[in-house]
Amino acid sequence: MTQLTLVIGNKKYSSWSLRPWLLLSQFGVAFNEVRVGLFKPDTAATLQSWSPTGKVPVLIDGEVKVWDSLAIAEYANERLLGGKGWPASQPERALARAYAAEMHSGFTALRSQWPMNVCFRRQVPVTPSLAKDLARIETIWGECLARSGGPFLFGAFGIVDAMYAPVALRLHSYQPALSVTTARYIGALLELPALQAWIAAGRQETDVIDEDEYDWLNRPR
Repeated sequence: MTQLTLVIGNKKYSSWSLRPWLLLSQFGVAFNEVRVGLFKPDTAATLQSWSPTGKVPVLIDGEVKVWDSLAIAEYANERLLGGKGWPASQPERALARAYAAEMHSGFTALRSQWPMNVCFRRQVPVTPSLAKDLARIETIWGECLARSGGPFLFGAFGIVDAMYAPVALRLHSYQPALSVTTARYIGALLELPALQAWIAAGRQETDVIDEDEYDWLNRPR
């Protein structure tokens, strides 16, 4: 049995958990999955036994423990993927890392107003702050795909695509007007067997996290 364990939250909602899960799964890395239901009375105590931050995700590889999605991706790239998670050329790697880091630290309007929810699919209004985030995302994706030729941002699937996968799911859920290039990229991600498996599992979950459900009458919570 593999010594690799990935601790994640709800597949219906947990965008940060999805990123390393998708990366490892799509590259065929075997790991033990521990799913912890979030925002329950025992969640904090359970997570403290796994993660020093009390948050998901966290990767345990023997005596090594790595938390934070991007840190896990970097560790996996060095330890498990033979460097295939990033583009081969140094300039492209630098650019891919910059885009991944921008996703990691930015797009606060998108995160707060359109929570990831794999069961939600309905067109909803776009606020001015959301429109700004969406425009930047489409610019990034358009530039990358024009340069790489697709189907993924730097040609082959990699860490930067895993980082943006929850964004693609949000756009699929909330259905804003999108360019043909953006829609095609979302379609390529949705066709990944690993992402299909994640979505299917999320749709089977029965837990409901109110703050990650959209207020259908007024605004996102």
